Amino acid sequence: QLTMSLNSSTLLHEENSQGPKRNTECLESLELQTPSSLQDNPLQRLQLASQEVLEKAKKSGRSKCPRCSSSRMFYCYTCFVPVETVPTKEIPTVKLPLKIDIIKHPNETDGKSTAVHAKLLAPDDVTIYKYPCIPEYKEKRHEIALIFPGPNSASVKDIAFHLQKCTEKGVCDNDNDCSREPFLKQAKIEPKEEEKNQNECISSNRSEGTRLKKIIFIDSTWNQTNKIITDERLQGLLQIELKTRKTCFWRHQKGKPDTYLSTIEAIYYFLVDYHQEILRENYKGQYDNLLFFFSFMYTLIKNVK
Repeated sequence: QLTMSLNSSTLLHEENSQGPKRNTECLESLELQTPSSLQDNPLQRLQLASQEVLEKAKKSGRSKCPRCSSSRMFYCYTCFVPVETVPTKEIPTVKLPLKIDIIKHPNETDGKSTAVHAKLLAPDDVTIYKYPCIPEYKEKRHEIALIFPGPNSASVKDIAFHLQKCTEKGVCDNDNDCSREPFLKQAKIEPKEEEKNQNECISSNRSEGTRLKKIIFIDSTWNQTNKIITDERLQGLLQIELKTRKTCFWRHQKGKPDTYLSTIEAIYYFLVDYHQEILRENYKGQYDNLLFFFSFMYTLIKNVK
């Protein structure tokens, strides 16, 4: 059985409800948990597109999904499209540096998941799968990483080095796969030589283009992750653990640390780290609009509180 550290910064940990299903638009629900981070607004520095279209949609109330005609607020979380009162042209589009696959647990409530935000805002780069219907990653696992904490997880800055090792092997096998301990923990090499080897690897990676082409996120509660993470199709992938950050998610799991992130937060923070650590570029808000819907709902709920 997989053991996960409570102090790990993680992916998608969205509240597991045993009561009636509630949609994301139920902003006034008294059952919503308020993390301590809601005391101020850590999202206020984001460089976001105008949210006037969402303000107007809020005033006009629920609207129809243009595909399934279901009544929704802001967007349809089953069709992954904005509702009629939110014109697609007024929703920002974010271009990502790599592709993202989101594996959604079948029991995860659609209306509560923030994974749909990624699909709405980066439609060309994000694909959502409902487990167990997921791709086979074996042939290209030297180009893919999985966001998930664990004893063998690497940091974002170690991605280039680990994937370089896999590329040199030609394939990641069970004896020497991408999910092994970071190099610093495996070999007893003098620090200067170690640093030189890693720098050469990163330099080579940058000159040839970033080898990482896809990142996988699991969209489920903590209690549901074990079945997915132990799936044989995900074995051998490089596992990445995010730096510790505090969630602003209003459906924070009771009794869990505030380092448990919602899906869209995990995606956003990974991309910011990736941009700085791997692409080696200054971050200037390129992915801030991934939190376009999230920040708006955050503000609504904060005002209600």
